Formats: sequence, C-alpha cells, structure tokens
Amino acid sequence: MNHHKTAPQDIVPLVQKLAFGSGHLANQLFPAALGVFMVVLVMSLGMNPVLAGLLGALPRLLDALTDPIMGFISDNTKSKWGRRKPYILIGSVISGVAYMIMWQLNPEDSEMYNFFYFLIVSLFFYIGYTIFATPLIGLGYEMTPDYNERTRLMAVSQFMGQMAWVIAPWFWVIIYDQSLFESAPEGAKTMAIWVGGLCMVLGILPALFNKEMEVDKSKLKNLSMSELAANTKEFIRGIVLTLQNKQFMKLCGATFFIFNGFQTIAQFSFFIIVYYLFQGDTAAAGSWPAWFGTVSALATMFLVIPVVTKISVKIGKRKAFIVATLLSIVGYILKWWGFDPGNPWLMFMPIPFLSFGIGGLFTLMMSMTADVCDLDELNNGERREGMFGAVYWWMVKLGTALAMLTSGVVLQLVGFDESITVQSADTLTNLRLADIIIPIVAALIAIVLVWRYNITEERAHEIKEALVTRRAEIAIEDENNRKQAS
Repeated sequence: MNHHKTAPQDIVPLVQKLAFGSGHLANQLFPAALGVFMVVLVMSLGMNPVLAGLLGALPRLLDALTDPIMGFISDNTKSKWGRRKPYILIGSVISGVAYMIMWQLNPEDSEMYNFFYFLIVSLFFYIGYTIFATPLIGLGYEMTPDYNERTRLMAVSQFMGQMAWVIAPWFWVIIYDQSLFESAPEGAKTMAIWVGGLCMVLGILPALFNKEMEVDKSKLKNLSMSELAANTKEFIRGIVLTLQNKQFMKLCGATFFIFNGFQTIAQFSFFIIVYYLFQGDTAAAGSWPAWFGTVSALATMFLVIPVVTKISVKIGKRKAFIVATLLSIVGYILKWWGFDPGNPWLMFMPIPFLSFGIGGLFTLMMSMTADVCDLDELNNGERREGMFGAVYWWMVKLGTALAMLTSGVVLQLVGFDESITVQSADTLTNLRLADIIIPIVAALIAIVLVWRYNITEERAHEIKEALVTRRAEIAIEDENNRKQAS
C-alpha cells in the first residue's frame, strides 16, 4: 500500500490535540458516570428495572432528535467566535449544572416521584449535552484534512476519553462506601456535584484553545429567528444529503449495532460480579466491579488505541475495524469462563480482547467520518461536519436509548428481582448468556455493513487533492468577480 506523508501544515499541534481530548473526556465521562449511577436507581432506590430503563431511554430519544437541529445550527452560525466554540462553552455549563441537580434523589420519596423528577431534569441535561457535544464532534472533523493525521487526532481524543472509563467504575466503590456516606443515594448526590463540575471545566477547554476551519460565511444560512422557518427546507435537505451518503450510512449502521450491543449489556457485568461471583454481597464484591471497568479502560488506552492506530496505517481503516471487532468477539466468548466464583481474578482474562470493540470503533469511525465529510464537500460543495456529526451521534444515541430500554427488559426477562439479594441459578445463567450473545450478534452485523466501505487512503488523498484544486479555482473566481464589481 502506498502511504502519503502528512504535510507540516496538516499536523494538529499537541496543545490543540490535548484541548480537544479534554472535551472528549467530558463527553465520555457523562455517559460513563451515568452507567454507574443508574445502578443506584435499581439497587438502592428500589426502582423497577423497566422504569430505570425508561429513564435511560426517553431523554436520549429527545437528545437524538435535537442532534440534527444542533448540527445544522452549528454548521451555519455566523459569529466572531466561530461556528462551534460558543455552543461548546454554553453546552458544557448547562449539562454540568443539570447533572448535579439530576441526582438529588431521596429514598423516602415515592418511586413515581423520583421517576418524574429524574426524567424532567434529565431532559434539560440532554439538551445541554447536545449543545455541547454536537459542535465538539464537528470541530474534530475539520481540524485536519490529512487521512492519517485524522486517525492520530482521534486516537489522542479517545485515549483521553478512556480516562473517563478508568475513573467512573470507582464511583460505584465511593458511592457504596459506608465510611464516606450513610447511604448510596447520599453518595450519588455528592458525587454528582463533583462529576458535573469536572465535566463543565473540561468541556470549556476546546472552546478556549482549539482553532476552527475558516469557511466562506457568505455560504452560511441566516439563523435569525425570523429566518429559521425559511431555512427548514435547507435543514431537511441537509439531512437527506447526509443520509444519501452510502459510505457514511455504513459507518452509522456499524456504530449503531456495536455500541447498542455494548450498551445493552454494560450494566450486566456489575450484576454478574455482585450476584454471581459474590452471591449478592455488595461488601464482599467490594472494588471488584470497579477494577473490571478500570482495567478495561486501561487496556483500551494502552493496548487498543495504539495498536488500532498503527494497523490502520498499515492495512487501512476498514480492515483495521474488522480485525478489532473480531478480536472483541473472542473476548465476549471468553467471558463464559472468565466469570468464575471460584477464582474472581479470571474476570480480567477476556479484557484485552473485549477492549478492541469500543476502543477500535470510535478511534476509527471518527476518523472515517472525517474522510466522508471531504467526499461530501466534493459532491455537494459544502462543509457540513456539524450535520454529519449530528447524524452519526444521533445513531449512537438512538442505539443508547434502545439499549437502556432493552437492558431493563432483558433483566426482567431473565428473571432478575431487584428486591432480593440472592438471584436464582437460572436467572444468573440466562443473564450470563445474554451478556455474551447480544454483543456478538451485534458485532457480526457491523462487520457485514462495513465490508464494502470503499474510502481507502489512496482515494482519500485523491479527494483531498481535488478539493484543494476546486477551492483554488473558487478563490480565483471570487477575486475576479470582486475586481469586476469594483
């Protein structure tokens, strides 16, 4: 394979990579913390798993619906601060504050009171999260035009984002530590303030330190309130053009299935460790669930991301994705022997393989989507990173919403009873089977979808050169028009 050397002007400075990565740490810490905190709803507030699943699903459906709108707004904002950065700043503040408020729940309140309180506040949280995350993703797509530098940028952002998954599992230990808090709900109240505040600070950094691509503002839509209705047709056109991009839809479909499969069973490891390995004794389970999550994140950071980045340069992004996904399937199969009540240490055996699933997915898919944005500009003459980012993450969030709902349904179908400490043998066997089969099926479907993805390094370089030529021609034409007008 012929490789093209990255031009010096296409290299993203380390400071900007770190600032962008800080935003991704906030972007990952919110869902990572939510995954841990949601356990409190079932295990300590006694909420029905289906209701808890609805709390995970319903706000995310709203979040998914608002993503394309936010993408369109971000793509077409005219301001001296840029198209993306003002929203990143505002959104990080809204989502941080809302997260703090969302977890101020009391066990003495009724189940339905806590349900509706959480639901209403989480709607504000997810609106703020959309305002923050959608422009952040679009910003990453436009920071470099180079095929391999995009992967390196996304590798740094994913490396920093994985720190969230190193930290988050320990929230479970802290929240349930009786020497720190008198109850888990009290622990969740306090930890939510720390998490919301940290995410707020980290989320602001890209707005302060990253640079945006210069675009021709004359081509941007007018987003004043009086013109929003008139722009509805353009908004719909933007979504249609995005959905018509076959290469992009392959990436969206693969992401939907892998992330949906992962999220559906994300909480199962906690339940399997506590109820299968330690017979429902949370004190005996101690920090084992936290170590499982932390070691998984560390494996992603120090093994998966460097390996996937390197092999993607050698064999291309599509093949690297397929290899990473197949390795994750091996990890899911090994889970059957890894969860052994006689030897809890075996739970770490599948982790090096498991980590290739999500770690490879987002390192490569973010980079591949940036390549698709160039193809879209070549075909349609517009830069629409915000819309692509919005639609891509719409698929992620739709998958997350369905996964949260499915997760609660699966728990109930396998016979899980939140009101008892010791679950039946059949329940635990069925839960372990679901923990393995669901993500494997999803991963195989994802491989099929990406099999014919065709933007190689060579084609990406050809697209880049064609865009450089076109932009130069447009610049000359605009200059001639200005001279004639004067």
